[in-house]
Amino acid sequence: MSEMPAPVLDAGEFQRRLLDWFDRDGRHDLPWQRERTPYRVWVSEIMLQQTQVTTVIPYFERFMAHFPTLAELAAASQDEVLHLWTGLGYYARGRNLHKAARRVMEEHGGELPVNSLEALAGLPGIGRSTAGAIIAQSTGRRAVILDGNVKRSLSRLHAVEGWPGRPVVERRLWALAEHYTPEHRVADYTQAIMDLGATLCRRGTPECGRCPFADACVAHARGEQRRFPESKPRKALPTRTTLMLMLQDAGGRVLLEQRPASGLWGGLWSLPQFDDLAALRCWLDVHAPGALLHPAWPAFSHVFSHFRLDITPQPARIDGLDSVGEARCWYDPGSPGRIGLAAPVKALLASLAPFALTAPEPS
Repeated sequence: MSEMPAPVLDAGEFQRRLLDWFDRDGRHDLPWQRERTPYRVWVSEIMLQQTQVTTVIPYFERFMAHFPTLAELAAASQDEVLHLWTGLGYYARGRNLHKAARRVMEEHGGELPVNSLEALAGLPGIGRSTAGAIIAQSTGRRAVILDGNVKRSLSRLHAVEGWPGRPVVERRLWALAEHYTPEHRVADYTQAIMDLGATLCRRGTPECGRCPFADACVAHARGEQRRFPESKPRKALPTRTTLMLMLQDAGGRVLLEQRPASGLWGGLWSLPQFDDLAALRCWLDVHAPGALLHPAWPAFSHVFSHFRLDITPQPARIDGLDSVGEARCWYDPGSPGRIGLAAPVKALLASLAPFALTAPEPS
């Protein structure tokens, strides 16, 4: 079987149609397009991984206001970075961005290595497609990308069978992406091919009537747009359960602890978690003797890509606690600190007022 399906359009015709559409209907005033430095493009591309443009824009603007240069990002603490990432999700992206900035300072003289696809792709959190996008959009040099939007558009255009996560399918899509990528106007082409998938060739409701490739698209001709790209074989999401201890002191502060650097909510601050009430009580006996438990709040679910976490908030009160130990702190919901918080923890803390240990009224 050939690595690449036969192209449905000559590369030059594909490029002409795409760029004509982009000139007319594409996005030209995104914040990272106004000053296309490698650093700004890199931050935007990391934020845009698995996240929509409209969601990313305010996060990007706040991030750039706090860390206008790569050097300032590298010099920041992980807590400062994750604080600005809170709510954007997929927190490993923020941690890797920070790690990569420090490596760039140590190994590349403070400049992203945009002259080497291999060096750029080797930095934490970047990879081949993101490296191509950074190079193409910040330097204008030819570099190929294959993000989720491009995979979807090319899969439909050619009716590429199979889940794109399979290596053999991904190789075919990379070959198509390589075939169509031009030598000139590469920055515009890269934005255009991403825009096509994001705005027209969308996952659930593609707007084929506005697509510049409707007459050439094999999936459209078959009426099978929604079948491509094929989905990852589904497995039932496993469910885990946890108790989250909301321990407040006499001043209304809440005890938080920092998660390990890797794993779930790595590096973020969270409420202490326990498998069951017995384990929670045991912890209180050791670390917060004299704490008074209040009735548990109703459980709620937080869904991750690979499992669902059922969370039961368990409030408790203690009048005084001299020492909270390492990797723990008191957090004042009325005057929040600049630390990275796991999303469900942030929501729980926002519902707390000092001394309000009863469950909030249902909305």
